[in-house]
Amino acid sequence: MYSHTYLQNSIRMNRLYIVAFLYLFIPAGNLLCSQPGYDFTKLKQEKLGRGFIAVREDGNTVNLSWRYLSSDPIDIAFDLYRDGEKINSMPVRNTTFFKDSNAPGQELNYELRIAGRSQHKELTTHYTLEKNAPHGYINIPLNIPPDGITPSGQLYSYHANDASVGDVDGDGEYEIILKWDPSNARDNAHDGYTGNVYIDCYKLSGEQLWRIDLGRNIRAGAHYTQFMVFDLDGDNKAEIVMKTGDGTIDGTGCVIGDANADYRNDKGRILSGPEYLTVFEGKTGKALQTIDYIPERGDSQSWGDERGNRSDRFLACVAYLDGEYPSVVMCRGYYTRTVLAAFDWRDGKLTNRWVFDSDTPGNEKYAGQGNHNLRVGDVDGDGYDEIIYGSCAIDNDGKGLYSTGLGHGDAIHMTVFDPSSRKLQVWDCHENQRDGSTFRDAETGKVLFQIKSNIDVGRCMAADIDPTVRGVEMWSIASGGIRNIKGEVINPSIRGVPINMGCWWDGDLTRELLDGTRISKYNPQSGRADIIFDCDECLRNNGTKSNPALCADILGDWREEIILRTKDNKNLRIYTSPYETPYRFHTFMEDPVYRISVATQNVGYNQPTQPGFYFGSDLMEIFPEKAIETASDSVTLETTMEYDSYKWSSGETTPTIIVKKSDIMPGQKHKIELEVTYRGCVLEDYVEVVFLK
Repeated sequence: MYSHTYLQNSIRMNRLYIVAFLYLFIPAGNLLCSQPGYDFTKLKQEKLGRGFIAVREDGNTVNLSWRYLSSDPIDIAFDLYRDGEKINSMPVRNTTFFKDSNAPGQELNYELRIAGRSQHKELTTHYTLEKNAPHGYINIPLNIPPDGITPSGQLYSYHANDASVGDVDGDGEYEIILKWDPSNARDNAHDGYTGNVYIDCYKLSGEQLWRIDLGRNIRAGAHYTQFMVFDLDGDNKAEIVMKTGDGTIDGTGCVIGDANADYRNDKGRILSGPEYLTVFEGKTGKALQTIDYIPERGDSQSWGDERGNRSDRFLACVAYLDGEYPSVVMCRGYYTRTVLAAFDWRDGKLTNRWVFDSDTPGNEKYAGQGNHNLRVGDVDGDGYDEIIYGSCAIDNDGKGLYSTGLGHGDAIHMTVFDPSSRKLQVWDCHENQRDGSTFRDAETGKVLFQIKSNIDVGRCMAADIDPTVRGVEMWSIASGGIRNIKGEVINPSIRGVPINMGCWWDGDLTRELLDGTRISKYNPQSGRADIIFDCDECLRNNGTKSNPALCADILGDWREEIILRTKDNKNLRIYTSPYETPYRFHTFMEDPVYRISVATQNVGYNQPTQPGFYFGSDLMEIFPEKAIETASDSVTLETTMEYDSYKWSSGETTPTIIVKKSDIMPGQKHKIELEVTYRGCVLEDYVEVVFLK
């Protein structure tokens, strides 16, 4: 059953204390490094609605949550109505979450209105909560594919596996794209037949829009089918792109290629026959265009073996390669040869933008550097995305950016780790029983610190879990404990601390840890993580990888939802946070790095979402001091991290101001107030300056 434990400590209010300090305390150069440089006036992004939801918490309480968009004015406020009656006493301004604590146990019709504009019906969002709505989650009934039998006589059944989201019909809200795996899905290292892979689309109401059957010529397993769900052509409707084969049946029942072809050998592997890449219409599942798959298989031995173990290792991603439209990138190989092929979907036509191949002369150092996953972001600040392909990086033009030579790994994390810099950095782990765990600059590949190890380091994790430590923390199974951004050990033990995924859940600014069906919160005093959510009616996916179907900010406020499958595979459950939060941030889905990390979560070994901006406890408390005493003639005041806007009590709107002794009575305290914004959140603080006589 669904359970959660409320935190003992109350969440602090939305007036953050940001201390102004002497200008030279931290070098200004820390704020001038490369950072994501997207031009949002050109960037083609989905147009999201409010994502307004009502989820019953108990017999008397319903939790309401909605999106705050970057297009909203900073002072926007909201009113909430239940069955036509207003339920908030004052306009809701500092959060986009509300508890209706007197909700009767019947069907309820909720309305979200922009305060002061209730006469405009187009600004009103509705949600109907059914009388028998479940507690704590939104339920989506599933259509389980029928059981099957392989040519060798093996019976198999189906379970719901990875999921992604996209707005397939242009209504501003997400649909769920779900992959069904057969019970005999295989890792590439193992022989054996598998059942067909199915891809479904469901609306949040539970309506199934379509099903795609990938057919017998696509093998089932974590490394075979990577499906990209994204609006690639800017028409506000998402497409689905994935590898297909002869016999694939689209969502309208049309067959791709030869319906009778069967390229499976007597070991169940598919080492011959054509391979295709297909763009499907998101609303109907209709195949819009199919081309030959690039990179092609060719001779399996050229990838390192003749069994398809290395040649059939696939990855995929979406990237803004031209700084305007998203492209889809299909990838093959990472143990040895590595090939990435970028495609554009424009005006109903799929075209190849570029191909990167480690076999091309000059690219040899990029062979064998890929992970079971990848990351995407503008790491050099030019407004175009680069692809972090494990231990190497590919530039937006399809040329190698750098290769560290650190080799293959199972997990990788990229975000802004240091709040004093908006630069992207990478925490990676390595399998070669030598290089262990590394923290590097995402733009240059320069290793900032390394913990060598003589074992296969198969797990690593990065998240701001400790509010007493500056920046994002990182750890692995061989990191010698939890480390800060300087590489210093802040906890010598990782016992009781999951090393898997993260989830913003409880309403404060640190991140919770997600492992299987459990969410836990790190306790700096005990050095362990305490469980605050679990669901014993649901199951994890992907064996020891222990993932949900998806974890992302798909609904409601800035926090993340978890999508889990029930034990009988008859339902998906979208769990939402029951915690109140005093913070209001623009939806994370408007950040390209975060949005693409959602799209690639289903790729290989699933990795958690991560934004292209700093997010953590340092927004709340940077320095505790609030007083400056100086014998100088002036003081330059500046915040310790970069914000989006500044408003000083003296009227200036610059990041720094100079306070002169000649303007203040010596020996007396002079209070200077500052209001800043960060991703739509208004933060306030003050500092008291005393010039000594």
